[in-house]
Amino acid sequence: MMIWVVFAVMTGAAIFALLWPLSRVSAPGFADAADARSLYRSQLGEIDRDMARGLLAAEEADAARTEAGRRLLRAAGDEVSPPGETEPSLRRRRASSALMLSLVPILALLVYGTYGSPDTPDQPLAARLAKAGPQQDFAVVFARMEAHLAAHPTDTKGWSLIAPIYLRQGRYDDAANAFASALRYGKPDPELLAGLGEARTLAADGVVTASAREAFSEATKLDPGNPRARYYLALAQEQDGDEPGAVASLKNLLAGSPPDAAWTAAVRDRLARMESAAGRDAIAALPDGAREEAIRGMVDGLAERLDAGGGTLAEWSRLIRARSVLGQKAQALQAVKTARERLAQDAAAVAAIGALAQELGLKEATP
Repeated sequence: MMIWVVFAVMTGAAIFALLWPLSRVSAPGFADAADARSLYRSQLGEIDRDMARGLLAAEEADAARTEAGRRLLRAAGDEVSPPGETEPSLRRRRASSALMLSLVPILALLVYGTYGSPDTPDQPLAARLAKAGPQQDFAVVFARMEAHLAAHPTDTKGWSLIAPIYLRQGRYDDAANAFASALRYGKPDPELLAGLGEARTLAADGVVTASAREAFSEATKLDPGNPRARYYLALAQEQDGDEPGAVASLKNLLAGSPPDAAWTAAVRDRLARMESAAGRDAIAALPDGAREEAIRGMVDGLAERLDAGGGTLAEWSRLIRARSVLGQKAQALQAVKTARERLAQDAAAVAAIGALAQELGLKEATP
């Protein structure tokens, strides 16, 4: 109902703005008609005095009286009707006013009926959040969750649901607070503890802080096989300078984990980087002859592992480049051939292997 009152007020203001210029009339020639009549009467008296003194002839005096009388009648008529306000003009002004009074509201209603939504009820935020479901926007559902937790801060399940979302959004401090709240109001849980430690680590730009390490340690006490906690504890060993211990921890983690687990690829990549760095440091400390022998041993070990099956594009590329640098052209060509066979389902990988072979000048001999 209030919206129609607002519309009525706005329409009235618009009509008033249009009719105001039409309601104004032209100002009379004199600001005061009584002053004009006094002036013309004075002229008549002056004519009589001039005639008595002989300054005007009878004919001139009659002509002057006639002109002054005409002006006096015109001034008297101005009191009744404003100058220029004839009947046709008055009729046109009234027609314009009636047109404005009817046209403006009708036009406004037609436009609003076409482009507006007069039948749509109000939709405040609280009502939208109350009706939010699977089909609603994620932002609305997420806002509903946050509003619910603000009103019910002891809802352990709510905190455990929203904490991983914060983590994926990169809101690490909010994620850490959510995991901590879930643990505060609920029972100790290894996944929540591991999530708390991860959030604290990511909030510190990847540094496993003391508070994060404490959370990971508590998680492994409740679940010694928790992969996330064990992975970050291995990173903590690496950051402490215990690289051999970190490598051993990651190997143990992979050994006791399902090979098809989604996170094993990241662990293998991290382990490969650790072993590569550790191997380079160890080899750099050897004498020249021993260093070359150690390098050949590492390359042969990589080749044996890849020949056994599997292998990524990065691993095959590393083997091909190493064989080429060591002058083992035949072995490098064989590695190129095997890599193409193993990666045949990945057209981009096969193209990358071909580009590497061309870069290194590895061309198969034509029969």
